[in-house]
Amino acid sequence: MIAINNLSYYIGDRPLYDSANLHIKPNDRIGLIGLNGKGKSTLLRLIIGDYQPTAGEITKSKECTIGFLNQDLLSYQSDDSILSIAMEAFEEANKLQRRIDQLLHQMEVNYEDQLVEKLAKAQEQFEALGGYSMQSEAEAILEGIGFKTEDLKRPLREFSGGWRMRVMLAKLLLQKPSLLMLDEPTNHLDLPSIQWIENYLRTYEGAIIVVSHDRYFLDNVVTSIVEVSGFKLTQYSGNYSFYLEEKAQREEIQKNAYENQQAQIRQTERFIERFRAKSSKARQVQSRVKALERMDLIEDVVDENITMNFQFGFKQKSGRFIVELNNISKSYGDLQILKNTTAQVERGDKIALIGANGKGKSTLLRIIAGTEKIEGQRQEGYNVNTAFYAQHQLESLNIENEIIQELQQAGSNKSERELRGILGCFLFQNEEVFKKIKVLSGGEKSRVALAKTLLSEANFLMMDEPTNHLDFLSVNILIQALQQYEGTFVIVSHDRHFISQIANKIWYIEDEQIKVYPGTYEEYEYWMSQRVKAESTPTTQSSAKTEKPKTSNKKVRNNEDEQQLKKLKQNLADKEAQIEQLEQQVEAIEGEMALPEVFENQEVLAEKTDKHQALKTSLQKVQQEWESLYLEIEAQEAD
Repeated sequence: MIAINNLSYYIGDRPLYDSANLHIKPNDRIGLIGLNGKGKSTLLRLIIGDYQPTAGEITKSKECTIGFLNQDLLSYQSDDSILSIAMEAFEEANKLQRRIDQLLHQMEVNYEDQLVEKLAKAQEQFEALGGYSMQSEAEAILEGIGFKTEDLKRPLREFSGGWRMRVMLAKLLLQKPSLLMLDEPTNHLDLPSIQWIENYLRTYEGAIIVVSHDRYFLDNVVTSIVEVSGFKLTQYSGNYSFYLEEKAQREEIQKNAYENQQAQIRQTERFIERFRAKSSKARQVQSRVKALERMDLIEDVVDENITMNFQFGFKQKSGRFIVELNNISKSYGDLQILKNTTAQVERGDKIALIGANGKGKSTLLRIIAGTEKIEGQRQEGYNVNTAFYAQHQLESLNIENEIIQELQQAGSNKSERELRGILGCFLFQNEEVFKKIKVLSGGEKSRVALAKTLLSEANFLMMDEPTNHLDFLSVNILIQALQQYEGTFVIVSHDRHFISQIANKIWYIEDEQIKVYPGTYEEYEYWMSQRVKAESTPTTQSSAKTEKPKTSNKKVRNNEDEQQLKKLKQNLADKEAQIEQLEQQVEAIEGEMALPEVFENQEVLAEKTDKHQALKTSLQKVQQEWESLYLEIEAQEAD
């Protein structure tokens, strides 16, 4: 569908790509990853034709259509309703709709057979294009990504940049291009919308390229990873988790090969040095010199994982309670956010505040900070020193300051050497610490603002979407910093991997109340899934029971239940045997993929990788079927 051959692209004399290659096939689901500034978004613009390659070529098949969601769309404004903008995706159907309206208007005064035939033909074409269902389809997608039904008629201009981005995403999904390119789509989505998009993209009929730093999203959507590194494009079969495993295996093999070659070079150099002066060994010495010159050098593995070795502390310890909220109520006009709700933030709490947009997460964060007017009582604890991080605070950075000057003004009284060490943890190396704030990218400014927040020596942190615009490495650094942080924090985030690594409590807003789950995100997610099942199961059982008389056929019904239960248990045993067999097959093929003769043969490796991915998919499916059977058996035995 799209072939990228020997692509080179330079910005001045700095290469982003040098002889890079990639082939995109129909139905590919590609996650494009790499450090910020390495050229991910640039590659998408090269594919769309906004930029031209310095060398090489990008060829597209004639039938290939491309839809591109990019950050520039944040600034798009219109007085049209969001529903009508989304429905612009149906270009041909809209033209026919206008043609049908014209014909109907003409027929009001001129009912000729010719006009009737034209109308019938236009209506037939309109129906074939799905014209009569396009509005309901647009409404379903808009509501799926978080819009309320009553919002669909509102003009686009009334919505913030993030919500406008959602409208453009809906329009792209409705267009159904053969290649859908999404640049950081989850930055402006809440958790329910992200999960809806994941389900939608899993069954999308075209190819997909996604630039994302959301590990869960990549795991749930893509089937291959393309890494931008070393001016090349390296493709890995499988989702992000598989990429991490395979990359580790490749790097281990490369590291061993590098070390073996270096040992060989040292031995050869020692031979040359030892026998260089002996005429009887001249031929052997010369042969080894030429062998060294001809040798294709293997590069050492570059470890891109930075370990945070700085402890972010604070001067004074807070009291037991950081903030207590008693009978809090908050509303905006007729919109009730919270009503007579109570909650406490205790010392040592690592709270992730999650949920859909519009539920009041940012409002609650401001209530905790004491900057939002409320009904009820907010009481701050003893010795609480608070630092607040939000995206709008990037604007408070002094753009004329150098990075290190900005940190010096954070009031931590640390030496320049200490500050340079901290900036090194946040990926600012050597002379980069003297860059002006005004020349930094959005992600770089986020890292500076995060470093300032952690340097503030506050014992209570509040953060609103801190991972937006950060790459995987930067998110990992923030995770390490927060894991080492001994104070208390409340963080609003939709990044599931991030909150799974840092939170020991989950807060969410439901029925205008603050609800608390006292555990990790994985535990919360499992608890919530069981809760949903439990809420749906009694309804089914109660309706089933009302259909059968309680006073008759009781013995027959029990026998039927026992037979059904016996059958379910046999199916469960069969699934267990399948799982065991598939796990053995997965383990066997992973062993084969680690063999040097397989790894060095790209064709064989690709074949093994595809087989491994198919086995993993089958295993996951059978495990889900086993879980469903187990829950069904449990429910029947409890009856």
